[in-house]
Amino acid sequence: MLIFIIVLIGLSLLILVHEAGHFFAAKYFGLKVDEFGFGFPPRMFAWKKGETEYGLNWLPFGGFVKIAGETDRLQDIEKLEKLSTEEKKRIFLFQPAWKRATVILAGVVVNFIVGWFLLSLLFMVGSPQILLISGVEPGSPAERAGVMSGDVVLNYAASQQFIDFVNQNRGKEITLDLRRGSEKIEIKTSPRVETADNQGALGVFLTEGGIPRYSFFSAIWEGLKFSFVLAGQVFIALVELVKGLFLRAELLQGVVGPLGIFGVAEQVGNIGLVYLVQLLALISINLAVMNLIPFPALDGGRFFLIIVEKLKGSPISPKWEGVTNLIGFAFLLLLMVLLTFRDISHLF
Repeated sequence: MLIFIIVLIGLSLLILVHEAGHFFAAKYFGLKVDEFGFGFPPRMFAWKKGETEYGLNWLPFGGFVKIAGETDRLQDIEKLEKLSTEEKKRIFLFQPAWKRATVILAGVVVNFIVGWFLLSLLFMVGSPQILLISGVEPGSPAERAGVMSGDVVLNYAASQQFIDFVNQNRGKEITLDLRRGSEKIEIKTSPRVETADNQGALGVFLTEGGIPRYSFFSAIWEGLKFSFVLAGQVFIALVELVKGLFLRAELLQGVVGPLGIFGVAEQVGNIGLVYLVQLLALISINLAVMNLIPFPALDGGRFFLIIVEKLKGSPISPKWEGVTNLIGFAFLLLLMVLLTFRDISHLF
């Protein structure tokens, strides 16, 4: 339950800082911000400071920001067109392209910086080397003995040392010292004597964990490099996800939805708090990359329309923009539903 609460708070904060990026960029340029919501409605209570209303809502899943003139509805645009020249200076719709782009991309930048900060912090602190069982082959000796994904192998920190131990004892009974959550367990099993191609004697997938400790400036540099590496991996995974959906009508394995995130968090949280922070850093980088994709309803899609607007020399039709955003939002909602159903199916 504690891990669930930590992850829920962490995810909410990551979404909140994303919206705060838009908020502070808009304020910096002197734009009118109508509302900043902490969480999502229904509203608990609200207060007004200056011209902005701040609301605390009952659903604690991030937040939202409403910037005056940030709309694609034709009727809203017609009303805004009637404002005076002085009033239009503070309306998002009438800002130059570079200002609108900066406000739109501010959330992406903040999420990347937060991910970078968390990773840099981890490199400053460091963590011991561990050997994690990240998967178990169906029908393998490990599965029959009760080995589970997420178990930590004790007495071995390097995968090759563990593999050598297993191979030296093919056909013999061995005892595996494992940690599952906070519990230490012993499991007896016998590695296979004969194995097929790409098949291990025990039938487990291994992942080496642990973070080396760096000095302050080295940690910042390593955190930045690793942030870009993660961003590249996330981008490739998203491309494969879309290709799988449209070309093979299947969801990419390893990608989880909102529910699945808590399952992953429970596994890494049982290993140690450091790895939970690392997961939040990955999610923050993930949010940055995902929102940068030029897809309708995402920040990247809105940024792409600004580029199209500059290339064609005239504004995009509000009606067309509204339709594409609606289709994009519907697709993202469907994707979340599909991922959630798959997450649920993995529970049973």
